[in-house]
Amino acid sequence: MPVTFAGMLRGRGSGPRRIRLKPVSSVKNRNGRVAQTPGRPDAPVGRARQRALAIGVLEHGEDLSELEELLRTAGVATVGQMVQHREQAHPNTYVGPGKLEELKAAISACDANVVACDDELSPRQGRNLEEALGTPVVDRTAIILDIFAGHAHSAEGKLQVELAQLEYNLARMRGLWTHLERLGAGAGAPGGGPGIGTRGPGETQIETDRRLARDRITALRRRLAGVRRSRETMRAERTRAQLPEVALVGYTNAGKSTLLNRLTGAEVGVRDRLFHTLDPTTRAWRLGGRGYLLTDTVGFIRKLPHQLVDAFGATLEETRLADLLLHVVDASAPEEELNEMMRAVHDVLEEIGAGDRPRVLVLNKADALAADAREDVRLRHPDSVLVSALTGEGLEELGERIEAEFARSLRDVELLLPYRDGDRLAELHEVAGDLVREDTPEGVRVKVRLPATVAARFERYAVNGRPA
Repeated sequence: MPVTFAGMLRGRGSGPRRIRLKPVSSVKNRNGRVAQTPGRPDAPVGRARQRALAIGVLEHGEDLSELEELLRTAGVATVGQMVQHREQAHPNTYVGPGKLEELKAAISACDANVVACDDELSPRQGRNLEEALGTPVVDRTAIILDIFAGHAHSAEGKLQVELAQLEYNLARMRGLWTHLERLGAGAGAPGGGPGIGTRGPGETQIETDRRLARDRITALRRRLAGVRRSRETMRAERTRAQLPEVALVGYTNAGKSTLLNRLTGAEVGVRDRLFHTLDPTTRAWRLGGRGYLLTDTVGFIRKLPHQLVDAFGATLEETRLADLLLHVVDASAPEEELNEMMRAVHDVLEEIGAGDRPRVLVLNKADALAADAREDVRLRHPDSVLVSALTGEGLEELGERIEAEFARSLRDVELLLPYRDGDRLAELHEVAGDLVREDTPEGVRVKVRLPATVAARFERYAVNGRPA
């Protein structure tokens, strides 16, 4: 008998669930690099335990490379792919009825034991496709959620992933319990009707599971609300320090964590796989004598599941409240793919309310470009900064650009601070960097450039009662 959702909750406790998929295969990622995925010792050499046939419904083109990269990150070998050109997916079976027979033959020919779809399937599409093929079917959202479950390390990240998984699965419970009727002896009654003692109110297994899932979702949201309050407290501490906040945003695997490490000396884990970084990391950074806070955030992707956007609200808020966004892009990607990745990031930023934040486009991985390709990408994106987080190339220019962006909001201020307020002078040195000071009998006279919000805090020290 299948394990019930209730038993799953009781048996495993809280926490996101992963499908343990570990193939033995060498596959190329979308950057052309070959990656080896280790398998189980008992798996046949050269044959993956999980072998996926990747399928997609596209208006034009044949590119399913990103789905293959997602599968590689999840630990699944892609043994074939199939694309059907349609304006939109079939509402019942994702692909058209005529394509199903061709798909069955492809599954057998490729020796695939799972079918991976490049879109989120409706519960009806998933059920019908699986029944028609006789093979397990996973959609893009399920794969991404599985990856997130494996990469979440902090308590907050695990809560967020579990919430997203539950919300995704809640609508997909129908049909799991067709072997069960109403609880009780009714199923064996003559004529198939309810037996004696079973008439009246009852609860099916699926209703029980849905109720348990909703209860768990409510509990997770309550705990994440506490996480949000903790983040607000930490953010208030940073706000009191009045350090400008810069957030690294961009498509997954664009090199944001490598850039954070290069700029701040942090040691955030870096690997060539999608969604390696889920938990935001903030580090102090000094530039031109001024202190900054630099935050590395979770990467985005096309068709990012809305369940993840909702669940990671507390994390994504770091992006929404930043003073400046550094939009990091993989400059080595083909132009069409690069533009698609930029659009995907723009859409997510709009969705989370960060679309209006000041932004600098950072073209990363310059070390992977030939000289003519560098000139070409500079011409196509003249307002960008070309860097290599790996070698350090272009980082000085990036620092100058960041300083220029913040300089637009600075105000010239002349202050007179009494000697008894030495702590405020130390604070000025921290937030302003370079300043001109003169010791006078009345106190320290200071000429400095400050962000408008910081200048307002020192207004009572302004010479002649107002900033210079």
